[in-house]
Amino acid sequence: MAVYCFDFLGFQETLKKMRDVDDKIIYALNALPTESFKGQVNSESTCRDLYAKLQQSHLSRQTNIRNCITLSATTLKNLREQRESNPNDVETDSKFKAEQRKLRVLQAELNVEDIIKERTYKAFNERCRSYFHAE
Repeated sequence: MAVYCFDFLGFQETLKKMRDVDDKIIYALNALPTESFKGQVNSESTCRDLYAKLQQSHLSRQTNIRNCITLSATTLKNLREQRESNPNDVETDSKFKAEQRKLRVLQAELNVEDIIKERTYKAFNERCRSYFHAE
């Protein structure tokens, strides 16, 4: 899924779609059978596949967020240099402040990712610990 760092609303919308697997973890885990129906579904395979999806999703999101942070930090550095060379330029000052806010929000997204990951793996481990152990 393509992530566009310059369009912040688009970036947030894309992240929301990428977090779909985490948002639906409970539904996916509810597909696992209870003790009485254990033999009808291969729970180990289901848990293994779900774990792989989670790993891939988390890595992809974290990479995209970090790439956008790097891009924003570079843009901010360039704007800072422009601002220092022309301190009376109101437009550059405005862009600089907007980029600072954007960078702070992007950095906060990494914290959000940690919380989502923790919540997701807690639910995963509660239901899959009997069937699958991550290496």
